[in-house]
Amino acid sequence: MQEAIMNKDGFLSTVVCMKELRSAWLLVAVVLLTGCASMSKQECLTANWLDQGFRDGRNGQPLSRIVDHRQACTKVGITPNDTLYFQGRDQGIVHYCTSENALAVGRQGLPYRNACPAALEHEFLVSYKQGKQLYEAEQRIEALSQDSRQFELLLRDEDDREQRRYLRQHIRDLDWELQRARDEQRYLERNLEREFDNNLERTVGD
Repeated sequence: MQEAIMNKDGFLSTVVCMKELRSAWLLVAVVLLTGCASMSKQECLTANWLDQGFRDGRNGQPLSRIVDHRQACTKVGITPNDTLYFQGRDQGIVHYCTSENALAVGRQGLPYRNACPAALEHEFLVSYKQGKQLYEAEQRIEALSQDSRQFELLLRDEDDREQRRYLRQHIRDLDWELQRARDEQRYLERNLEREFDNNLERTVGD
């Protein structure tokens, strides 16, 4: 029997510590990623600023991305061409700020960086929120499923009668939460399907 579950409070503390450790590793990964330069030395030297602007717009980078490029390229004596960059970005952002892409971005759990112009942002955010809600529901299902599997393994190896009773109850509680999460997922999916059908009908009617 594992010492981590000698009593109810100690057992729960161990589970919480495991989750906090996973969160800490995620935070470290984010810090490492954000510390990277936006462009390499070679990219700065060979940059086509019209194309770079288009790519940044197409990928939903904010207007301030040009500042990152300027900082990265200053090290090699290169100054971005703002006129060409923003001309390309204006073309690329139109491809990013669509309802279809917003839904895809949200479903992948990707952040929105306030990149869309005001005329396109409202419609984008509506679809983005729908996709993000579905992503979060799927993540919750995965987390609950993982927790349930962990408790099942602990139950399998536990000999203490009282601890087994507690573990079974906790597994039942997780199963109930998992069922609710799956119901929410199905509800969100049905809403998306209805909206897709309605949009298709309006398109055909036009």
